[in-house]
Amino acid sequence: MRVGLDIGGTKIDAVAVDDARGSRRPVHRVRLASGFGSDEVLGNAVEAVRRLSSLTGVPPRQLTSVGVGIPGVVDPATGRVGHAVNLGLVDVPFGDELAGRLGTPVCVENDVNAAALGAWHAMSLQGSVAYLNLGTGLAAGIVLDGQLRRGAHGAAGEIGHVPVDPAGARCACGQRGCLETVASGSAAARLWPTPAPHPARALLDAAAAGDAEALLARAVLSDGVAQAVRLLALAVDVQTIVVGGGMSALGDDLLGPVRESLAAQAAASSFIASLDLASRLVLLPAGLPAAAVGAAMAGAPADPVPVAVAG
Repeated sequence: MRVGLDIGGTKIDAVAVDDARGSRRPVHRVRLASGFGSDEVLGNAVEAVRRLSSLTGVPPRQLTSVGVGIPGVVDPATGRVGHAVNLGLVDVPFGDELAGRLGTPVCVENDVNAAALGAWHAMSLQGSVAYLNLGTGLAAGIVLDGQLRRGAHGAAGEIGHVPVDPAGARCACGQRGCLETVASGSAAARLWPTPAPHPARALLDAAAAGDAEALLARAVLSDGVAQAVRLLALAVDVQTIVVGGGMSALGDDLLGPVRESLAAQAAASSFIASLDLASRLVLLPAGLPAAAVGAAMAGAPADPVPVAVAG
C-alpha cells in the first residue's frame, strides 16, 4: 500500500494506491486544508496519512511508500522544499520532518513532475510522456519509460519560461515574451480582462458566441498552447502529451482550437506535418488526482508492462 499527497496552495489531496490490485488508481482518497507555514502544513499532512491508514488498515510504519507532490523549488534527493510561497515554506526539510512524525521514509517531488508520473501510471501509458500543466502558469513534467527526467538543475520541462516573443508581455520570471504569457490561465486573464471567476472559460464562451475580440484572444491562447505542444515534441519527441492542470477542465473547447492551430502549422510545413502532433494530445481524465498518484509511486520502480486502468 502506497500513499501519495498532493499539497496545493489551499488543499491536500491524498490517496492510497494498492499495488496488489493491479491498478494504479486510488483505492481511497481524503482531502484536507493545506494550512500555512511548516507546522500547519506538516500537521495536516500527517493527519491525511493517518486517515488513509485508518481506511486501509495499514499503519503508517507499514506503508510501502509515502510520497509528497508540492509546488515550488524541491530537491527530491533530500526532500527539502526551498520555496513554496503559497504555503509559507522556505528552506524546509519537509521530507525529513514528515518522515520523523510518521516513522516511515518520505519522498518529496515537485507537483508537476509528480502529476506526470501519476498520469503515466494511472493512464497505462508507455514509452515517453510529457505532462503539460496548463494552470495559472505553464510547465511540463517528462517521463521516459516510467522514469522522471528532471535535468541537471531540475529545470527540465520549464517550457513556460522559453521566450517566444521579444516584444511580448513581461513575465513574472523577469523575461519578456515567455511562452507562459500566451499559454496559461494568467495569459487568458490578461488577454480577456473580466470580473468572471474563470477568465479562460469566459474567453472561450465569448469566442463561441462570435465576439470578434474574443476570437482574436482565443487564437493567441490556442496558438500559444500549440507552440508548447510543438516545443515538447521537438525537444523530447515524446509519444504522448497529456494536457492537465486547471485549464484542462475546459476540455475540447480549448483543445479543439489548439488542434486547429496545429493543423495550420502542419499545412505550412511538411516537416511539422510528419510529426502528427495533434494525434499525440490527450486530456487527463476528469477527476484523476494525478499528482497524488504520482507522489505515491515516486519511490516505485518503473513497470515495463502496461497496467489496467480501473473503471
